[in-house]
Amino acid sequence: MRMIRSPRRRLLHAAATAFGLALAATAGAAPADPYPSTYVAAPSPALLVRGATVLTGTGQRLDGADVLVEHGRIAQVGTHLEAPPGARVVDGTGRWVTPGLIDIHSHLGVYPSPAVSAHADGNEMTSPVTANVWAEHSVWPVDPGFEAALEGGVTTLQILPGSGNLIGGRSVLVKNVPAVTYQAMKFPAAPQGLKMACGENPKRVYGEKGVLPSTRMGNVAVDRAQWIEAADYVHDWATYEAKMKAGGKAAEDAKPPKRDLRLDTLAGVLKGEIPVQIHCYRADEMAIMLDMAREFGFQVAAFHHASEAYKIADLLAERGVCAAMWADWWGFKMESNDGIQENIALVDAAPKGCAIVHSDSQEGVQRLNQEAAKAQARGEALGLSIPPERAITWLTRNPAKALGILRDTGTLEAGKMGDLVVWNRNPFSVYALAEQVYVDGVLQYDRAAPPHPPRSDFLLGQPAALGVAP
Repeated sequence: MRMIRSPRRRLLHAAATAFGLALAATAGAAPADPYPSTYVAAPSPALLVRGATVLTGTGQRLDGADVLVEHGRIAQVGTHLEAPPGARVVDGTGRWVTPGLIDIHSHLGVYPSPAVSAHADGNEMTSPVTANVWAEHSVWPVDPGFEAALEGGVTTLQILPGSGNLIGGRSVLVKNVPAVTYQAMKFPAAPQGLKMACGENPKRVYGEKGVLPSTRMGNVAVDRAQWIEAADYVHDWATYEAKMKAGGKAAEDAKPPKRDLRLDTLAGVLKGEIPVQIHCYRADEMAIMLDMAREFGFQVAAFHHASEAYKIADLLAERGVCAAMWADWWGFKMESNDGIQENIALVDAAPKGCAIVHSDSQEGVQRLNQEAAKAQARGEALGLSIPPERAITWLTRNPAKALGILRDTGTLEAGKMGDLVVWNRNPFSVYALAEQVYVDGVLQYDRAAPPHPPRSDFLLGQPAALGVAP
């Protein structure tokens, strides 16, 4: 995930690797994932969408093309493909096909509907650093917001802790499928992320409590202290492992360091196993966080919200960092005051730029395609060329890259998960609707089908949810 250049970074990398080996070998140590995914795609027939306009997510547009899904995976994308026996065949004439949309910034499940205080489980604001908490342990899988997102074409979501803390804990990736437990939604073998935040939120929350941090310089000081402690933690584990390998009296006298859930998470970042996702608005603060990442030898995967990303688009591209942004939210607090509607397009225009459209909203997640269309229009008004095959990468390929799951999803390529959306027209039209949504080749939403019983108890008995006029 990162290039190791400096001696300090090489030392940290070696120590972190030893930490991982030692932790796995220690008697009684927890497995790498003590809450593993139990997600299994339901059996389904092969799927052939024939004669559609296909946006592959790789930058290609294929007109009059076919998409074949077999055994839950993309088998072929091309023309004149043969339907296997028993396959579901969808007439794609006049329709568009894209990869399933990915929302890189969601709080569905941890701030579910109905929005009552008993459901507010996204911010553990008892300490500015709660790297020990995992968002997945708050996810309520029957949040009706998941189904609403599915109807907008969203097949994968990163569920994050909130931004009240400097280091808010681990995120989880989920497949957007109905389930009773979150493990049955958990994206198989996907890395967790580390949610961090800079700027106004943590300094306000803890400044009001009269504790560090209460300023931006306090934010940075607390973060740096955590990374120093984490580096010591991986060093202690490396020392212990070296003694165990040496054998003899050294091994007999060796004592493993005390396990610490907070430092386990931070060590995972230093090992390059946990991508870092940072809530940050201002360009100057993003630059500071990049310097901090270089100081301690970790990689930032994406800045979220990033209202001023356009000011440092070249720097982000140079460091291989994505920016996950809104199309036009700005001015709701001081640090978002210098946002512009051309932000996404300008980040995308930088050589090797990585622009992402995110929601951070239970409503916005239902219309990610329209949010991308707004950003596309503002970029084209500047004279930039942003065809649909380019804009779709903001919703599919780029978030998959920043989440570490591009090998499995985000594009329509042979061998990848059969996550795709059939749209009634160009998805960047204001009139676009997702007609069918497939997850691993399984039809999870069909707009033409009779209304089904709501998946959430909170929608049962509501006429609108059943498609019945009040």
